[in-house]
Amino acid sequence: MIGEKTQQFQGKGTDLADLQGKIEGYLKSEGFTTQTSPPGPDGTLIQAKKGGFLSEVIAADRALTILISGDSDNFTVRIGIGKWLEHLGVAAVETLLLSTLFLVVDVGEMAWNLEIENKLAKQIESFVG
Repeated sequence: MIGEKTQQFQGKGTDLADLQGKIEGYLKSEGFTTQTSPPGPDGTLIQAKKGGFLSEVIAADRALTILISGDSDNFTVRIGIGKWLEHLGVAAVETLLLSTLFLVVDVGEMAWNLEIENKLAKQIESFVG
């Protein structure tokens, strides 16, 4: 999908709960509000949104969406723009996968999305090692 970045990691022995915490901490330090789904068989979903200039670039119901799936030795991180889901903390990822987690974005959103995805992807690579 345009505007979606996927990272595959193998043989890293990464604590995925710790990785989730580091991603959330990084996003919060960058001024994002975050929400996270409970871990499930299909992974953990993190959503982040930011006010200010982004509210003019990205629709109010959109959020940076990160899905971590797999196990400590073989996992995938998908980053893209998705619909901000209310009450994400009580929803299971397997239920959310039936809805639109990652959306096709317009040119304005795509430029911002690619910039933040690339920056976040580099951070994730440094967290994983």
